[in-house]
Amino acid sequence: MDPAVLAYWPMFGLRLRTERLELRHPTDDDLVQLAELAAKGIHEPGWMPFSQPWTEAPSPVLERQALQHYWRIRAAWQPDDWDCYFVTLHDGEVIGTQNFGAKQFAVLKTVSSGSWLGQAHQGKGFGKEQRAAMLHLAFAGLGAQRAESAARHDNAPSLGVSRSLGYAENGDYLEAYSGEEVRMIRLSLTREQWDTCRSHDVEISGLEPCLELFGAADGGESGPAG
Repeated sequence: MDPAVLAYWPMFGLRLRTERLELRHPTDDDLVQLAELAAKGIHEPGWMPFSQPWTEAPSPVLERQALQHYWRIRAAWQPDDWDCYFVTLHDGEVIGTQNFGAKQFAVLKTVSSGSWLGQAHQGKGFGKEQRAAMLHLAFAGLGAQRAESAARHDNAPSLGVSRSLGYAENGDYLEAYSGEEVRMIRLSLTREQWDTCRSHDVEISGLEPCLELFGAADGGESGPAG
């Protein structure tokens, strides 16, 4: 990465590493691979895990719209309103994405998250591992006090990942999915709950120059992580 680019957008230098995975802020080349992965399939036909049925678009419209989505998110980033996407790699191959976001993080210390994996990479524990990496960044790296998530009541894999990492159910709400009413399950995880349920070793690098962008100038449990 060009040092001049890193000086203005240090997010490109941020890395999370677990035993099997690397998560990084995606370059445009990464985003192309991610879009192509989405076009190969994320879920079974006839079932939609997303509130917006973006995966139903034909190729190359799906890939183009995915790129536009990620570009808009990057362009809209503000320290008091951000959504951070990571591309997830296993053995150098893009297998999915993990995101988390926050509004007024400096005050609320709360993040919410979402993710997906390509179908060929599901059922191998990668979903839990990438979420655990994100939680380590949020709690240990940024000093979050609460993480929130939500999933369809019938999305067993997503709910299973949340519960296995210590999240507790926190009510429900209704949302429209492809013109139908669907019950969503809210889940939450406090800093104290996370401390007792840590399940993966996570290495963070390149965080210190990004802290201001996250609205987290003081960093997490042991100060800024380089």
